[in-house]
Amino acid sequence: MRQLPAVSRVLQDRRVQDAIAVHGRQLVVDCVREVLNRLREHLQKGSAVATDLPSIVSEVLQAVECWRTPTLRRVINATGVVLHTGLGRAVLAQAARRAVTEVAQGHSMLEVDRDTGERGDRIEHVRDLLCRLTGAEDATVVNNNAGAVLLAVTVLAQGKEVIISRGQLVEIGGAFRMPDIIAQSGAKLVEVGTTNRTRLSDYEQAITSDTALLLRCHPSNFRIVGFTEEVSAEELVSLAHRYGLAVLDDVGSGCLVDTAQFGLEHEPTLQESVQAGCDIVTCSGDKLLGGPQAGIILGRRQVVQRIRKHPLHRALRVDKLTLAALEATLRLYLNPDEAQREIPVLRTLAMSVGEVRRRANRLRRRLQATLPSGTVTVRLRDGLSAVGGGSLPGQQLGTVLVCLRSPEISAQQLAHALRWQEPAVFVRIEQEEVLIDPRTLLDDELDALVRAIDRAVVRCTGGKTNHARCGQSGD
Repeated sequence: MRQLPAVSRVLQDRRVQDAIAVHGRQLVVDCVREVLNRLREHLQKGSAVATDLPSIVSEVLQAVECWRTPTLRRVINATGVVLHTGLGRAVLAQAARRAVTEVAQGHSMLEVDRDTGERGDRIEHVRDLLCRLTGAEDATVVNNNAGAVLLAVTVLAQGKEVIISRGQLVEIGGAFRMPDIIAQSGAKLVEVGTTNRTRLSDYEQAITSDTALLLRCHPSNFRIVGFTEEVSAEELVSLAHRYGLAVLDDVGSGCLVDTAQFGLEHEPTLQESVQAGCDIVTCSGDKLLGGPQAGIILGRRQVVQRIRKHPLHRALRVDKLTLAALEATLRLYLNPDEAQREIPVLRTLAMSVGEVRRRANRLRRRLQATLPSGTVTVRLRDGLSAVGGGSLPGQQLGTVLVCLRSPEISAQQLAHALRWQEPAVFVRIEQEEVLIDPRTLLDDELDALVRAIDRAVVRCTGGKTNHARCGQSGD
C-alpha cells in the first residue's frame, strides 16, 4: 500500500493541474480518489497493478475524460434493422432535426396563443395535423405508446371490465405487457377466445353490465399463422356500439402509408382504424411514422377531451423538442411524395435491391483499397433486412450484404472493436463473418464507416484491445 502516492501528490502533477483548469477541481479530486481506492482493492487481492505516478495519472485523466464524454451519441447502424430499438428506432427527417435545433436554441411558442398572447395548449401544434392526416375528430400526444394505452384505458374503463382476445395479450420490449397495463389502470381484464382463434361471438358472450371497453391490440412484434381467426375493427366497433361500449385500437406502429408499396405486407394504418369507427386509436411516433418517441392518441372528440382532462395526461405530457420534431414530421406527410423522399424510415423501406447493391459495391471497393492487404477478405452476398421496432413482424426486405472475414481476427473481436470506434459501428455476425447491410446506412456515413473499419482492423491485428470506461476495462 505504501507504493501508492497520496492524493495530494497526484494533484501536484502538471497534467492533473491542467485537467483541473479545464474540468474543475472537484471532479478531478473525486477521480483521483476513485483510482487510488480501486488500486488498493486490487493490491489487497494480490493483483499486479501499476503503482508508479505516471500510470496513475494516466488512469485519472482517463476517468475524468470518461465522465465528461457523453454516452448517448450517434452511431452507424449497419445491422440492416431499419427500426432498431437499441439504436433509437426512427432516424429523424432533416426538417425535424432543424425544428428541434431551432426550438432548443431559444424560447419558443410552446404554450402561448400568438393572437391573444394568453396561455395556450401545447398539443395544438400537432392536433390539427393529426386530424387532417387520419380523419380523426380530435387528437393528443403523450410521451410514448405505453403511456397512451395506460391513459386511455384508465379514462375509459377504470373500475370496469376490459375485454381483449387472448391472442392479443402482447408483451413488447421493455417489459410492456398488456395485462399489466390494464391492471395498472384499475380496470379488470377479461380474456376471450383462444391464442389463435377469437370470434365476434366470444366478445359478445363476455359482455356484462360491468363491461366498459373492448380493446384491440395489434401484435406488432410476433405473428400467429396457420389455423387463425380474428375480429376486424369494423365488426368490433359495430358490436361495441350496439351495447354502448367503447373500442380502443392499439395499432402500435403508427403507419400512415400503405407498406405494400415497399414489397411488404400491408400494415394497418391509422386512417383505417379511424374510418372503422374506433373510439380511440393509439400508436407510437418513432416507428413507421418516422418521428420522435411519442404516444399518439386519436379518436372521437368527446373521448379525447376526457383523456386530455385526466391528471395522467399532464404527468405523461411531451416536451417542446418532441413536439417540434413531431410537427415537422407530420407536415411532410401533407405531401406523400415529399414524405417518402424526406423521412428516412420510408426512404429506407422504399430503397430497391438494385440501389442497395450499388451501395454495397461502392463500400466493397473502398474497403479493398483501404484495408491492409491480406488482413480481411471482402465479399458480397444476397441477404435480408428487417423492419424491426415492433413493426411488420416476420417481414423482410431483400438486400445485399458486405461480408468481412479475417484469418487473424474473429468476427466477435472485429464487431467489438467496431463498437468502440468513433462513431461506433453496429453490425451483424453470421458464421464467423461480420455483415454490413448498406440499406440502413445514411447517405453521409460511407467515409466514416470505411475509416472505422480500417481503424478496427489495425487495432485488432496490432494486439489486444483494451477500453476503459469509468474505471472498468474490457478486451
